[in-house]
Amino acid sequence: MAETASASDDSWRQGPVAVLVSGGPDSAILVGELAETCPRVVPIYIRFGMFWENAEEQALRRFLAALPAAAVVPLQVFEMPLAAVYGPHWSTTGDAVPDADSPDAAVYLPGRNLLLLAQAGVWCHLQEIPVIALGLLKGNPFPDSTDSFFASFQTASNIAVGGNLRIVRPYQHLTKTQVLQRGKALPLGLTWSCMRPIDGLHCGRCNKCAERKKAFARAGVADFTSYYVNGA
Repeated sequence: MAETASASDDSWRQGPVAVLVSGGPDSAILVGELAETCPRVVPIYIRFGMFWENAEEQALRRFLAALPAAAVVPLQVFEMPLAAVYGPHWSTTGDAVPDADSPDAAVYLPGRNLLLLAQAGVWCHLQEIPVIALGLLKGNPFPDSTDSFFASFQTASNIAVGGNLRIVRPYQHLTKTQVLQRGKALPLGLTWSCMRPIDGLHCGRCNKCAERKKAFARAGVADFTSYYVNGA
């Protein structure tokens, strides 16, 4: 079985790389960091029809515009609507969004990485971009975030298109605290984490807003996020 590149293998940084970005701090920091070493960085955002995507995409565009690095090319946006697949799910309706007291498992979106990589992988093959990078962190508990999933997907996708795509996870051995500390010089207040935005602001109450607040505090990094509800 083919294996994805390890965090210590930097040979892939010598060429162009696509980054699957969500607007969150982890993938945003990855774009900023790779822009310092790679000759061309292609951010890719895939719209699934989630409740928060309009606010998230706008935040992502503001973050990318604030980067001084010439290596980062314009954002690529693809569409893959999931309403018919997920049905009346909180992620598409905005109803009963997991709150600050919900466990991490409550925010699981089935097959998200599978779907992200399927479309992006074919596009990268056609554009002759040899690497896709994701900002996944240490301890991600979901089944489509395991080493075996990425190795299997990489093998299957390359068989499907006759390609040689590589999937890398540079932060797979790092915690969110460590990643935030690495990216503290970047405009992290422009990144996005909220699942139920209100008037274009982070709601301050959902599971992801709570996670964001705790992460910045633990990292000792100033949180310049505008929350609709402060102190939630």
